[in-house]
Amino acid sequence: QVQLVESGGGLVQAGGSLRVSCAASGRTVSMYGMGWFRQAPGKEREFVGAINWTGDSNGYADSVRGRFTISRDNAKTTVYLQMNTLKPEDTAVYYCAARYGGWSRLDFQYKFWGQGTQVTVSS
Repeated sequence: QVQLVESGGGLVQAGGSLRVSCAASGRTVSMYGMGWFRQAPGKEREFVGAINWTGDSNGYADSVRGRFTISRDNAKTTVYLQMNTLKPEDTAVYYCAARYGGWSRLDFQYKFWGQGTQVTVSS
């Protein structure tokens, strides 16, 4: 079993930056691919970015590529999502998720989920 706890969300002005974290605990969590997803009110959950367990492979949604960076610290069993040049359309609840194996863009392939952290970008 893997437990995931997100933190670091908040309110930021457009153009600003924010870093959200996902602290993971449980069985061999460092072997898991980790993903970030988000869900805005009235919209479906969407893929943001993901990283494999070694940290040498990752992927991003087109909407965030070049602005967001995902990284992980396996010693601290923490995954980070650095968000720069934030836009109002980035407003959503951000979730981290874990799956055994490599990263994936598909939310149904992730077995473990955090409770989410709210990110609000004001215009």
